[in-house]
Amino acid sequence: MFRYIGNKTKLLPFLVKEIKKNVSSGSSVVDLMAGTGSVSLALRKNGYHVIALDLMTYSKHHLVTQLLFKAPPAFHMLKNEIGKDTDEPMYHAILRYLNTLTPKKGYFYQEFSPDGKPFNGISGRKYFTSSNAKKIDSIRDKISNWKKKNLITDNEESVLKHTLIMAVNEVANISGTYGYFLSSFTRSSLNELLLFPVVFEKMGAIDHLVFQGFAEDLASKITADLCYIDPPYMKRQYAANYHILETIAQGDCPEAIGKSGLRNWWDQHSKSCTKTKIRDSFEKVITTMNCPIFLISYSEDGLLSIDELVLFFKKFGKVSVKNIEYARFRSNNSKLGKNLNEFIIKIMKH
Repeated sequence: MFRYIGNKTKLLPFLVKEIKKNVSSGSSVVDLMAGTGSVSLALRKNGYHVIALDLMTYSKHHLVTQLLFKAPPAFHMLKNEIGKDTDEPMYHAILRYLNTLTPKKGYFYQEFSPDGKPFNGISGRKYFTSSNAKKIDSIRDKISNWKKKNLITDNEESVLKHTLIMAVNEVANISGTYGYFLSSFTRSSLNELLLFPVVFEKMGAIDHLVFQGFAEDLASKITADLCYIDPPYMKRQYAANYHILETIAQGDCPEAIGKSGLRNWWDQHSKSCTKTKIRDSFEKVITTMNCPIFLISYSEDGLLSIDELVLFFKKFGKVSVKNIEYARFRSNNSKLGKNLNEFIIKIMKH
């Protein structure tokens, strides 16, 4: 996928092993704060029925693409729209069509390229080269147009936006997150933005469930055999650090605030990123979800210490902890060490 705060790709073998110790293949497992979907995809490949959810719209598109398909969708309604007249698969033909659209000076060009003129009057931002920003504008506008005309389904839209986001990540002029852009363009950011077909997973079933929303609100609607929770550890809000991906995912043109061009993300503010509210978040999820076992990833860098968490979780049931060393996420020249302790906390509810 792409560099993502708290991504668990390197921990997958350990996580899957722990889940297998508690519930057998075929069981229903919740990936409560699924992010890029790496854990959800691993669960699918290991035969579990996955219930994946996240607050972010871009995450929903990733999850739909990774959990609900074994091959590209049919895109039946677009054949005449793109003038397809060969045996080329529709998905490939659509990407070729989108790649050759006439670039346009739209929202991304104005707000996120050096030649643009941001609405708030500051100098042009350098998230993308001007040529790539114009390509993003033409592609995302075309996808939105197709959706408004009902020429693509919700899931087909997710596949196309997932594909676009993956391409955007390859040419973004950032150090790791989208919190701010780099002062000079990197070599990779100077490459032309091109959509490439994503690889669809063939292993496992595709009868999984994908939801978008706050975990605290959705928990009471879920019944499962095990719930895996990978909450934010620190104050860094995902909605702010990946605001550009969210704008691509939503297909809107929000006010770009300040020098970094943040969208107004307060409606996607996570309680897990605040020390005063994280306990309330955990309590609502654990008490309202119909699920007997919870596995929770947490870091020694987290807002709460492991001792505080264990003491708090004991009110819900029997608690045990495993500790592994894990490579630290660093989006810049951080002075923090390369490794940190990652805790896997297990709660067996009363």
